[in-house]
Amino acid sequence: MVLAELGGSISLALQQMSNATVIDEKVLNECLNEITRALLQSDVQFKLVRDMQTNIKKIVNLEHLAAGHNKRRIIQNAIFNELCKMLDPGKPSFTPNKGNPSVVMFVGLQGSGKTTTCTKYAYYHQKKGWKPALVCADTFRAGAFDQLKQNATKAKIPFYGSYMESDPVKIAVEGVETFKENCDLIIVDTSGRHKQEAALFEEMRQVAEATKPDLVIFVMDSSIGQAAFDQAQAFKQSAAVGAVIVTKMDGHAKGGGALSAVAATKSPVIFIGTGEHMDEFQVFDVKPFVSRLLGMGDWSGFTDKIQEVVPKLDNQPELLQKLLQGTFTLRIMYEQFQNLLQMGPLQLTSMLPAAELMPKGNDKESQAKLKRYMTIMDSMTNEELDNTDTKITTESRMVRIARGSGRLVREVMEMFEEYKRQAKIWRSGMKGLNFSKGPMSQLNRSINARKMSKNLPPQMLKQIGGMGGLQNLMKQMGSLVSARETMLGGGDK
Repeated sequence: MVLAELGGSISLALQQMSNATVIDEKVLNECLNEITRALLQSDVQFKLVRDMQTNIKKIVNLEHLAAGHNKRRIIQNAIFNELCKMLDPGKPSFTPNKGNPSVVMFVGLQGSGKTTTCTKYAYYHQKKGWKPALVCADTFRAGAFDQLKQNATKAKIPFYGSYMESDPVKIAVEGVETFKENCDLIIVDTSGRHKQEAALFEEMRQVAEATKPDLVIFVMDSSIGQAAFDQAQAFKQSAAVGAVIVTKMDGHAKGGGALSAVAATKSPVIFIGTGEHMDEFQVFDVKPFVSRLLGMGDWSGFTDKIQEVVPKLDNQPELLQKLLQGTFTLRIMYEQFQNLLQMGPLQLTSMLPAAELMPKGNDKESQAKLKRYMTIMDSMTNEELDNTDTKITTESRMVRIARGSGRLVREVMEMFEEYKRQAKIWRSGMKGLNFSKGPMSQLNRSINARKMSKNLPPQMLKQIGGMGGLQNLMKQMGSLVSARETMLGGGDK
C-alpha cells in the first residue's frame, strides 16, 4: 500500500465511523481494525500497530465518557496523537549551526539512495546559507566517488575523495581536515552493503571514531517493507544514529517503514526524498504528515509553501498584480508551472488551478505533462506568450510550434486547452478580489469567496476545504500580500 493509499484508507475508516448513527464499542473496533489493516499493509511492524490499538482503547473508554462529549472528536484526537507518538521519538535531532563546523555522517545499506541523499542534504543547507562540503568515504562500491563527484559538481558543492586510497577511515579524516577551516557542514558518505554484515558495521564504527561526527543519519529505502525495523535497529546498535532520512517516497513506495525506523532507532525522521532530482527533498514534520494521513489537511504546510513562492514574485514584480487583476497569459502559466515543479507534488498542487494536471497518485506523470507543456511554450514567440487573447491559435501556428518543440500537434492543442481553462478560472475568479489592501475584512472575504467559488471546479473547492477553507486561504493570501508590500516599501508610496 503506497503512502497515498494508506492516508486514503485511514481517512475512509474515520469517515465511516463519523457516519454512524451511534458510536459504540462495535463502531470503534471496526474503525480501529480498518486502520490496523491499513498500517500493516503499509509495512508498519506488527508490534507497533498492536500497541497503538491498545493505547487508543485505553484512552477512549466509551462507557466512562459523560453525556455530551464529542466521541468522534475524542477518537480522532486519540488516533492522531498515537500516530504522532509513533513517528516522534520525543527528542529533536542535532541541528548544525552556521559558522560552526559540524560533521554529519551518512550510513545505510547499498541501494538506499545514500550518496544522492548526501548531495540533497548538502544542497538544501547550501540554499539556507550554510557552506557544505562532501566527502566520499565509500571505497566498497565501484563508481561511488564518480557519482558523488558528479552530483557535487552539478550542485556547485566542494567535494573530496580518492581513486587510489582504499582506506575509508583515512579518506574521511583527510576530507574533514581539508574542509573544516572553510566549511561549516562537512558530510561524510560511508560504504553500504547489499546486506547487514560485520565488515560494514566495523567500518562504520572506525569512521565514526576517527571523524567524531556531530550527527549520524540513517538513510532508509521506504520500499524495504517489514525489514525496516530490524535494519534500523542493527545500524542503531553499531552507530549512534541520531536521525533518519526516508528515500523513494515518490508515490510508489510503502510508507510504513518510516514508522518502524523511528521506533527502532528512537530517532526522528528529518527529511524524505520524493524523487531523483536535487530539489525533490522535503523537511519532515510529524503533525502535518499525520494530519494529511487522516484527511485533516495541512494549512501550516500550505502557508509555508505560499511563503516560499512570494519571494519568487520579487523577481517578477508585476506577476502578482496581474493575477489579482484577472490577467492571465501563457507566460504566467509557464511561471506557475515552474513554481509547481519546484514545490513538489506532495504539498500544494492540489490547491491550485493546475490541480487537474497533478492529481494525487500520478505525480511523475503529472510532472512530465507540465514539463512537456513548458517545452512547447519554449518554442513560442514573446508576442504569443504575453498575448491576453485566448483565441490567438491557428492551425499553421500550432504546426510551427509543434515542429519547434519536437512535440505532436495534438499535444500543442492540449496545452492551449489547458491555458484556456486556467485563464477562465483566473479571469473570472480573481478579477476584482480585494487582496492588495492588507488583510481583508470578514465581510469582504465572505463576498469574494462566494464569487470565486462559482468559478472553481467542485473538486478543487472540496480539496481546499469548502467555503470556510477558501475564506481562510484568502485571508492567508491577503496577509502575505500585505507583508510583501511592506517589504517592497509599501503599496501607497
